[in-house]
Amino acid sequence: MPINLQKGQRQSIDAPKFVIGLGWDTNVNSTGTDFDLDASIFMLGDNKKLVADEFFVFYNNVKSPDGCVQHTGDNLTGDGDGHDEEILVDLSKADGRVSEICVVVTIHEAASRKQSFGQVRNSFIRVVDQSTNTEMFKYELEEDFSIETAVEFGRIYKKDGAWKFEAVGMGMKGGLEDYLQRYG
Repeated sequence: MPINLQKGQRQSIDAPKFVIGLGWDTNVNSTGTDFDLDASIFMLGDNKKLVADEFFVFYNNVKSPDGCVQHTGDNLTGDGDGHDEEILVDLSKADGRVSEICVVVTIHEAASRKQSFGQVRNSFIRVVDQSTNTEMFKYELEEDFSIETAVEFGRIYKKDGAWKFEAVGMGMKGGLEDYLQRYG
């Protein structure tokens, strides 16, 4: 039976290969433009910085050099049920320098489109065992991010040789640029 996490909760990851599924819906938008949410992965070392630029995985760099993380592509609308974007992870391939994998979702061109996560609803991150296609756990964002244009949904981190997941749910209003400055 899958586990529903609350913000700040942690869970051991028992499967080395899994899918990170991200989903969301947008409210009826008065800005007159479509929403384009983008999932990004920051693969960090012990110093909380990217181990190298190539370890920033997103729609223009879909695979980490070690083969640990692969982005399956950019969903431009978020329409439909299920996952809007997926990240494939194989922790057995993780570069030895990687001790943390942060999962961030940003709104593309949020400032010019006058959009924020306050206009997004039903946001979630779900971790599914790739070998059995079984949901291991899920975290639903319940906060109202009225001014934020980027949200760190969760992080996968190594502690005492074992990988764990933490439900983060932390927003930033500077979009992807804020995360690039923080982790770059």
